[in-house]
Amino acid sequence: MEPLLIVNNIEVIYHNVILVLKGMSLTVNEGQIVTVLGNNGAGKTTTLKAISGLLKSEDGEVTDGQIRFMGERIDRKYPEEIVRMGIFQVMEGRRVFEDLTVEENLIAGGHTNKRRSNMKKDIGTVYDYFPRLRERKSVLAGYISGGEQQMLVIGRGLMATPRLMLLDEPSMGLSPLLVSEIFAIVQKINKDEGVSILLVEQNARLALTIASHGYVMENGRIVLDDTVEKLKENADVKEFYLGLTEVGKKKSYRDVKHYKRRKRWLT
Repeated sequence: MEPLLIVNNIEVIYHNVILVLKGMSLTVNEGQIVTVLGNNGAGKTTTLKAISGLLKSEDGEVTDGQIRFMGERIDRKYPEEIVRMGIFQVMEGRRVFEDLTVEENLIAGGHTNKRRSNMKKDIGTVYDYFPRLRERKSVLAGYISGGEQQMLVIGRGLMATPRLMLLDEPSMGLSPLLVSEIFAIVQKINKDEGVSILLVEQNARLALTIASHGYVMENGRIVLDDTVEKLKENADVKEFYLGLTEVGKKKSYRDVKHYKRRKRWLT
């Protein structure tokens, strides 16, 4: 059976001149959590925006390759069409509607949902996953905590009843305790709702804990992909993404003066 999502050898150019993705490929199967690891500037967020159609708002374009979702090509579609097909991107930076209440934010998230009659039930489902949002439902979203805002944007995405949710750096700026709580809920959503997840995350250790397959991205290309079990044992991933040397001692990325990826990463 064809994967739910296929990104096949795409190139992305911004402003008709800046080449960001240089033959990027990945797949996500139905019900799977897949993570994309990489440093700042690797092209991770651009990959998500290419899938969700949001490149168009930033003068970006998929100039080569294809993106297919449920067997249908989507790289020429508009963002609103892609959302209605079942893909929802949760942007980095917890972008809530600050002047709307928590519950109004959730209602806004459900505006593309074909099951409008189930709006109340869907809101209740979000509150079941995030009980703290139920307590704060009448509070303006701009006045809730960062952790609550992250819960809200994921809950708002869930209101669109997606088949595939794109999560961009959900751990950014949050305490380790909150991050663990949110990632546990993401796993539960994946299991209980059957929502596939494509996760972009700099916290490689945590990402590899909840995903089943991972891709390592550098300079607009995938340089390594494998099951998370094998990635966690890979010497390069240990050193450059998990902060461990081969003997198990922690090593700071800033201290790696010789930071050169081994040639086999690029084969």
